[in-house]
Amino acid sequence: MPRFAANLSLMYTELPFLQRFEAAAADGFRAAEFLFPYEFAAAEVAAALRASGLRQVLFNAPPGDLDRGDRGTCSLPGREAEFRTGVERAIGYAAALECPRLHLMAGVAGDEARRAGQRATYVANLRWAARRLAREGITALIEPINTRDVPGYLLETQAEAHAIVAEVGESNLKVQMDLYHCQIVEGDVATKIRRYLDGVGHVQIAGVPERHEPDTGELNYPYLFALIDELGYEGWIGCEYRPRGATRDGLGWIGRWL
Repeated sequence: MPRFAANLSLMYTELPFLQRFEAAAADGFRAAEFLFPYEFAAAEVAAALRASGLRQVLFNAPPGDLDRGDRGTCSLPGREAEFRTGVERAIGYAAALECPRLHLMAGVAGDEARRAGQRATYVANLRWAARRLAREGITALIEPINTRDVPGYLLETQAEAHAIVAEVGESNLKVQMDLYHCQIVEGDVATKIRRYLDGVGHVQIAGVPERHEPDTGELNYPYLFALIDELGYEGWIGCEYRPRGATRDGLGWIGRWL
């Protein structure tokens, strides 16, 4: 049976962030994920998490300067020290939250002349990060993201992501498979799940194309959930969608599983 985690950066935004944990728990969720916790002290986030009874299953390492267009620094030559400092900062939050997974955002690609250099930096940084996180018992994740939502993002397809994982060669580096991004970039989602699920450390969902609840749009999520179960996936499925209205009002789709 699928196990769902509420993404508290996109869901329950009608509430202040630290109140979203309790709201998600009240609606039947048993786990949470979010994008970035860094505007709050780790102890504050941990207190809200513990009070709710939720498990923290995922968040992102620092992405660089979002306002200036950064979407991760892992592949950016010349910013290796910043990337490593960000990973160390994330480790502190992961310890406080007892979170076993950390997403390392690749960053936006430069022009084609610079792409090969970025890829080499990406592989080297991922190898260092995976080894560093292994010492803390943390799984490192990389995620293909569609370039409609994040123009120029370095990593776009499942095949690219799994090739990077193979090249890095660290057992605690996995792919974060967001079915919303996969459908927009590639389609043929069920085949991608069958081909790649063994190398996936976390799954995420949203309706396509509007990124609303997964009961709308062009993906048949009950079918995909059954397939994921059939293939023996035991991880979490993150609900990384933007509710059409109040979050609780749109949870009818999940009732059978919660």
